[in-house]
Amino acid sequence: MRRLVRGFWGPREEPAEELAGRWNGTLEQLTRLLPEAGLPGMWRVVRASGPPSLVPADGASLLDALSVARAADDWSEGTGIALRLVAAGAPGWEVEVSGLAGGRSEFLLQSLVIVIRTPAAAELPGSELLAAVAECWEPDFGDVTDDDVLDALEDEAGYGVGEPSVGWFGYLSPARGSLLPEDLAAPCKEMRGGGVLLDIAPQGDTDTVVQTYVRLREAGALQPLPRPMDRATL
Repeated sequence: MRRLVRGFWGPREEPAEELAGRWNGTLEQLTRLLPEAGLPGMWRVVRASGPPSLVPADGASLLDALSVARAADDWSEGTGIALRLVAAGAPGWEVEVSGLAGGRSEFLLQSLVIVIRTPAAAELPGSELLAAVAECWEPDFGDVTDDDVLDALEDEAGYGVGEPSVGWFGYLSPARGSLLPEDLAAPCKEMRGGGVLLDIAPQGDTDTVVQTYVRLREAGALQPLPRPMDRATL
């Protein structure tokens, strides 16, 4: 099975040293939250061109990997530093983490996307994984989702790629959280450092996700950041 844990935000310039700390915290949390995945201590760096290389999951090594990415020919200060790491663990498990961060683009969202491929019967700690992304990256919005949920949002609710969304779980920054409807049925948990985590539906229940998405959008909690973007969060 293929599931996604995602976080998105607007322009936020950050030095590579700070990004390395965010990356390091993310990989540590993945290892802690997915013990059955048997993730190794080395991650494969996947690049647009050239052979992959291996990087240890520690701050200094991740800083080196970010520095290499920043030195690439297609790197742009406005876009941010892109890094894509992949690790294969126990049979049937593969985790891919792709990030674009530290940039100041007025039109391209910064992002952290975790793709988790698991055996069919495996269950994921979705709320904990999304909370880890929220705490490590301080996004504007985030979700735990899959292709079926995204297709349903697009087909039934007019969702467009890059727009704020929710899945079985959703994260909203403090300003978005303040716009939650008072009668929202989904349990809501305030996050350390701000923002809220929504427990929307069990895996496989796309109808409730679509209904909640529409309700949140109508309330303004899922309005896109204004373009051109001038801040990281709503």
